[in-house]
Amino acid sequence: MSERGGKTYRPWDPERYRHEAQSPAGKLPEGDLVFFLLDAVLRLDLQRFYAPYEEETRGAPPFDPAMLVCLLLYAYCVGVFSSRKIALACERNLAFMAIVGQERPDFRTISDFRKQHLEAFKEVFVQVVRLAGAAGLVQLGNVSTDGTKMQGNASRHKAMSYGYMQKEVERLREDIEVLVTQAYQQDEAEEAALGSRRGDELPAELARREERLARIEAAMQRLEAQAKTEAEAERQRRAEAEAERKRTGQQRRGKAPKPVEDTPDDKAQMRFTDPELHIMRTNNKGWEYCGNAQVSVDGTCQIILACDVTDAPNDKQQAEPLAQAIQANLAQAGIEPPQDEAGKAQAIPATLDNGYYSEAAVEALATLGFDPYIATERQRHHGTQAAAPETPATAQERMAAKVRTPEGKALYARRKVIVEPVFGQIKEARGFRRFLLRGLEKIRGEWRLVCLTHNLLKLWRYGSAHRAASGRRGSPGGWAIPRERVAW
Repeated sequence: MSERGGKTYRPWDPERYRHEAQSPAGKLPEGDLVFFLLDAVLRLDLQRFYAPYEEETRGAPPFDPAMLVCLLLYAYCVGVFSSRKIALACERNLAFMAIVGQERPDFRTISDFRKQHLEAFKEVFVQVVRLAGAAGLVQLGNVSTDGTKMQGNASRHKAMSYGYMQKEVERLREDIEVLVTQAYQQDEAEEAALGSRRGDELPAELARREERLARIEAAMQRLEAQAKTEAEAERQRRAEAEAERKRTGQQRRGKAPKPVEDTPDDKAQMRFTDPELHIMRTNNKGWEYCGNAQVSVDGTCQIILACDVTDAPNDKQQAEPLAQAIQANLAQAGIEPPQDEAGKAQAIPATLDNGYYSEAAVEALATLGFDPYIATERQRHHGTQAAAPETPATAQERMAAKVRTPEGKALYARRKVIVEPVFGQIKEARGFRRFLLRGLEKIRGEWRLVCLTHNLLKLWRYGSAHRAASGRRGSPGGWAIPRERVAW
């Protein structure tokens, strides 16, 4: 048994596993990812993972949290996300066996550990960003932000429209009334024949219908609240557009818009499995229940500096929260922004596509220490762009002119080779295309785990390339970063 902070855990000694007669280390290639992670995990501060077990005295000794952290990190790095598949790999895959040894957790242990410690991986994310900064993989010369639709663990075929909900509620109430009447009649007959009885048992059919009615009414309330929020946003948008027309003296074109409705459309849908997700248009022009997964990526080596998942179908409101997350993570990781010759901190160039543009977003980014370059309209690959006015009058025209400068063109052209390949590496190379967990907070934690392992892969690959270029050979878990530079 092993001890930490007075608590006893099941034994875990990965160094001993390497020297056993039939150890995986003798069969896996030198510099394999698993040895890199075993070395890295032992150098991370995992106190938050240990804390929930320190005061628990009941039951058998638990698995060492460091082992389960390493197991999850390796599994997500190689594209194994299901807890059942991870448990199976611990019995059949040499790399997984190099992590767990003879103490092999079952799928329920892995699943529960992941759900319980999703928030704790937030600190590990920052620590890995610190490692990347110490290795010189973060330069803050161009931080690019983008989003992608990631399918949730909810089927659009199990959704129900608001109009159908209203009909179903009426039908269920009629059925419940009939069943209650039948129950009273049955009670009276049994009372006359058998004497008194408790009479508080609900028939199974009645209980099932009441449960279904409650679920549908809750879904209707969520749709109504969503409709009110969207109506208020639309009124605000119209008020801003009207104020801009009055300021510029432009006349409204076309017919006047219809009044904003606070009630949901009859075709508006809501599902019951994961009510926090919304149905969104996907790249294949279909519709699925998705989360809008966001990342902000440093341009040097594609290290993810911040990530999030939102239920908003567009990116209009995401620039400021991600910028705040970047600054918070950089501060915790001890990474300073670039400085000029006088030693003054410079604004960090930030490139975003037109989906993020708004005057408020530009002001927020500038206030947070960024130098934003945001496209103000969709740029066509083939065709001429509209000529910029000689004297930009509005904030949108000034931003468009800024992006068209030689410096702006050079920075913005790099956006598509900084952030967009990251989604390809996550979706295509590792096969992460949908969330396994439900609920927005759990989804955010799962996405953070995916982005954390993306950064670990970058560290491992650049470390391997550095060793190969220098001609050095090291231990199977050889580390490209000097240890003294990343002491916690």
